[in-house]
Amino acid sequence: MHKHFKLSHHRHSGRHRKHEHTSYLPLMLLLFITGVTLVSGTVVAQTSPGPEARSVSLTGKVPGPPPNTAATITSPISGQGFGESPITVSGNCPPGTLVEILKNNIFGGSTVCTNDGRFELQVDLLIGNNDLVARVYNTLNQPGPNSAVVSVSYNALPPQAAGIDPLDFNRNRLLINTDSVYRGTFINEKLAMPIEVIGGTPPYAVEVKWGDNEESIIPRNNNQPFTATHVYKRPGTYQVILQATDSAERVAFLMVAVIINGQPPEAVTAGSDGQASTIEAVSRQLAMMWPLYGMASTAVLSFWLGEKREKELLTGVPTQSKLFNHHRKKQTDQKKKEHHDDYGHQPEQDDNDDHS
Repeated sequence: MHKHFKLSHHRHSGRHRKHEHTSYLPLMLLLFITGVTLVSGTVVAQTSPGPEARSVSLTGKVPGPPPNTAATITSPISGQGFGESPITVSGNCPPGTLVEILKNNIFGGSTVCTNDGRFELQVDLLIGNNDLVARVYNTLNQPGPNSAVVSVSYNALPPQAAGIDPLDFNRNRLLINTDSVYRGTFINEKLAMPIEVIGGTPPYAVEVKWGDNEESIIPRNNNQPFTATHVYKRPGTYQVILQATDSAERVAFLMVAVIINGQPPEAVTAGSDGQASTIEAVSRQLAMMWPLYGMASTAVLSFWLGEKREKELLTGVPTQSKLFNHHRKKQTDQKKKEHHDDYGHQPEQDDNDDHS
């Protein structure tokens, strides 16, 4: 019935077999190359020195040597006496410098020299004689020569002068002081100004006029140094006025210059091309890629194991049956052969016996 039935191997049938497996070798090779790349990149990123271990390149422009021209006080003039304080001190100066006024070697205020070479500020005098000196600074706080001394006197009226004959900084005389440095900061950044009230009788009221229509009133119960802070919204040069009043109604006055710059410069990065920032960005990207690589490797391994298990389930039983059947056939053939050997020659022996 099945005389003409013929089985041919798929290689000779001219037909394509159905898809049996995925090409895992290229996938595993791709994963291996990706893993080597990730490992190499991570090692390089972690072993590259940070900004603290690199040489930091800074560029700056130095305006030049300290000022070599002194300021000149044109008002007031030596020998002049005053019954009120503060007074206006003005004069000539090198343009672009900071002018600081000293009174008996005590900081009395500062202002910026204008482009036409002039300065003017209010100075609170000490009771008695005051030797006024103007000193100029450049933008690096390098001092220039002092001006000629201008000596003036202040004959204080009550209540500031009440009961005050000798100079007494600890009890009667009221002064207010701050740093005499070339002060500067950037917009939207906090400016911190140290303030010290000297002498007088507590409690104190300290008023700070920041020069931008803003002011602060700070009560103080002692004369310990403190810090006043302010944030400027616009760049420019501001004259900050400090005024302190004690319980005896004594008044101290100080005017200082504050220079507010525009946007702060960009943060300094290591190297000329910002290698530190680049390495940091690469490290963040590698940190995000490692989990993705782990998930991809797990997925490929899971599919490979699952497909291998499925093939074993589908092909394992027929293969064992075929081996079993082949073994049984071999045993059957062996028995047939033995049976033929045992009984196939017996008739010939009987015939010989008959003829004999």
